[in-house]
Amino acid sequence: MNIGLAAGIIVGALPGLTGTMCIALLLPMTYGLNSLTGMILLLGVYCGGIYGGSVTAILINTPGTPASAATVLDGYPMAKKGQAGHALGLALSASEIGGLFSVAVLIVAAPQIARVALDFGPAEYFALALFGLTIIASVGGSLLKGLIMGLVGLFVATIGMDPVGGTDRFTFNITELSSGVNIIPALIGLFAITEIMYKARDIYKPAGDVIEVKSNEKISFRDVLQYKATLLKSSIIGTFIGVVPGTGAAIASFLSYNEAKRASKHPELFGTGYGEGIVASEAANNAVTGGTLVPLLTLGLPGDTNTAVLLGALTMQGIIPGPQLFVQQRQWVYSIMFALIIVNIFMYIQGRFFIKFFVNVTKVPTQVLVPILITLCIIGAYAVNNTTFDALLMALIGLFGYYMKKLDFPLTPMVIAIVLGPLAESNMRRALIISQGSALIFFQKPISCFFILLAVFMLFFPLVKKHLEKKKGAAAA
Repeated sequence: MNIGLAAGIIVGALPGLTGTMCIALLLPMTYGLNSLTGMILLLGVYCGGIYGGSVTAILINTPGTPASAATVLDGYPMAKKGQAGHALGLALSASEIGGLFSVAVLIVAAPQIARVALDFGPAEYFALALFGLTIIASVGGSLLKGLIMGLVGLFVATIGMDPVGGTDRFTFNITELSSGVNIIPALIGLFAITEIMYKARDIYKPAGDVIEVKSNEKISFRDVLQYKATLLKSSIIGTFIGVVPGTGAAIASFLSYNEAKRASKHPELFGTGYGEGIVASEAANNAVTGGTLVPLLTLGLPGDTNTAVLLGALTMQGIIPGPQLFVQQRQWVYSIMFALIIVNIFMYIQGRFFIKFFVNVTKVPTQVLVPILITLCIIGAYAVNNTTFDALLMALIGLFGYYMKKLDFPLTPMVIAIVLGPLAESNMRRALIISQGSALIFFQKPISCFFILLAVFMLFFPLVKKHLEKKKGAAAA
């Protein structure tokens, strides 16, 4: 368990090297182990990988995994304020609580939640993705610039093979683009390469403020519990998103961040180094871990790419997930559930121990750090499909992101659109095929209708709120 956690945290913290890759690499180690021991090793990698992404997201503005992309928004600004230890502590505590919450849900309500997830068809998936895309309205300073970057992201999401017709779109006869733009090179390019290019501008200047953990910075659960409402909501959102197959921790993270900002009494503080933003993102993406095991164990459906690899590991061990698993191998199932509790506890212990070592990465001179980061980014992008094309694509996207950042265009809306675009498009078209072209299908189903109405509300809420505040100010004057 501890070996898996350590491997997951290290790989998760390296930009571009995901927990899925680490699970796949350690999979051969489970051949000689019994099914329970092997599964516990891989669960350690799974949980550690998702948490590990927050370390580099906070310290060097580069999310180790897509799940921590939303953590960058407040984590790095807080670290620049000299509160790196506090930010890392919030991320660790929120990850711990989110993970334990999802395990509790897994133990108590796995079969019942799986039945709800079965009600999700193409219309419901589209509505959920549409709701997620409304986050664009609340990310960044300018709504217009945010929408422009969101549209650019949606365009990038359409590159590749048509999910329904099977024809190539915007590939310009480049074979490597037939499968679309992979999220890992895009994420590394937009966040890591862009930030590295900014660092490289000042590579020979004297070092500025070094991000470090102050000796008097205490890391405790009290800090995170002051955001208990956000913690609870984010854990619920993360668990639910985990239960719905095909979504994942990145979507849960952005949805929770958006909800926390909407419900906050101080939404203007989000993006400036506000602890509630870190808590929302990290509680949600770690709550996905327990949620994804609900459809995996009860229905044999992988909730994300990590659990798809876990499904392969179970099959190799002769364990067939499904409703009968709870009848025929009940002891095995509940052993896994309680092992996941211990995994999350050990994750907190390891995180507390390693935080003081993690932060040393910010003390490395810029002229040494930049080439190391570029090397890791190239390795991470190359390792996705073992092609140099992904590394070149990462560089091009990074160059684009650098100039967009110079023009004060927010990069996060583009990432959100790239993540959610394929989910929205494919399910919208499937729903329209089922309804023979009638858009009423999205309003005839209660779940999809609810999410669409919520999306409309979220899109216009900032404008209405701004108008009401102006009106109130004028009345007061």
